[in-house]
Amino acid sequence: MHVPDGFINAPVSAATGVVAAVAVAVSLRGARRELAGAGQGGAAAAERTAPLAGLVAAFIFAVQMLNFPVAAGTSGHLLGGALAAILVGPYTGVLCVSVVLLMQGVLFADGGLTALGVNITDMAIVTTVVAYALFRGLVKVLPRKRRSITVASFVAALLSVPAAAVAFTALYALGGTADVPIGKVFTAMVGVHLLIGIGEAAITALTVGAVIAVRPDLVYGARGLTKPLELRTSPLAAPAGEPAPAAAPAPAATAPAPARRSVRRVWLAGLAAALVCAGGISYYASASPDGLEKVAHDHGIDAKAEDHAAKDSPLADYSVKDITDPRLSGGLAGVIGVGATLAVGTGVFVVVRRRRSAATAERPDAGAGRPSESV
Repeated sequence: MHVPDGFINAPVSAATGVVAAVAVAVSLRGARRELAGAGQGGAAAAERTAPLAGLVAAFIFAVQMLNFPVAAGTSGHLLGGALAAILVGPYTGVLCVSVVLLMQGVLFADGGLTALGVNITDMAIVTTVVAYALFRGLVKVLPRKRRSITVASFVAALLSVPAAAVAFTALYALGGTADVPIGKVFTAMVGVHLLIGIGEAAITALTVGAVIAVRPDLVYGARGLTKPLELRTSPLAAPAGEPAPAAAPAPAATAPAPARRSVRRVWLAGLAAALVCAGGISYYASASPDGLEKVAHDHGIDAKAEDHAAKDSPLADYSVKDITDPRLSGGLAGVIGVGATLAVGTGVFVVVRRRRSAATAERPDAGAGRPSESV
């Protein structure tokens, strides 16, 4: 759903640029709290959140390269707002998707530069806000089980995609450059993106479920589901009024919980998955136009589309310039994209987390008395 230059006029593009800038600024403040790991292990948790958030951005970049067919001549791809919000929090999620969109626009000529505000508003803000609001509402009414997190993730991701389609239609009604009946745009956009939403939901639910299976404490949306292990001194309760048998040796703690995978292993597994998706599987992705491209072509929305300012980039169209083998060219471009997104995203989140840590150090009682968030 990357909007190219020329679809939306300059005033509306500028207005969405302001909206995007304000949302990013607000998200930076909110992400400081999310990345600080409040209520989730203190300083130890804070140290791991920034690299994990950077990995989420890189993973979204990689999976967005995997266009899947949804209808005759039409494909779709992950938007990622729901996935990011559930894994690392809504504020950090907005930043994750924004970093992805920035890297795609600057390096790969995907999504217009003058339309960057439109794309951040539509693909980062709308999807994240809608998905996380639905997710939080669902986990409040569903049983407090890990499976409920996966179910809520599926539904939230499913509905976030047509919500983004509705948002694009509204923006096009305000500033569309082609004379197209808005009713037709609405029907076509929402219809095809409902189908794309199914793929979004499946990818989101599978990814969230996989992380919950090995480290539920790393999933922001699953906070409160895990309970600390209780220490029992005796498996038998003595009858009322009688002392416990003196001869019975007190056993050690209850059986230890199964060993969890270390954060480093989870991070490496996620990075490996991203590299495989971008560097290998992407070669087999659908070559059909995505939902917006198809609708734009069928209804004349692309009549005034403009060439991308970075069309001559060495990585334009997700291929490395001067490498003729398409498999090698696309795979190498994907790997470079994953690395660049990981580096930029992690750098941003490390800076954000350190600023929060510095502020907390200056005010030791800053977080005192605040209850941890639970689902």
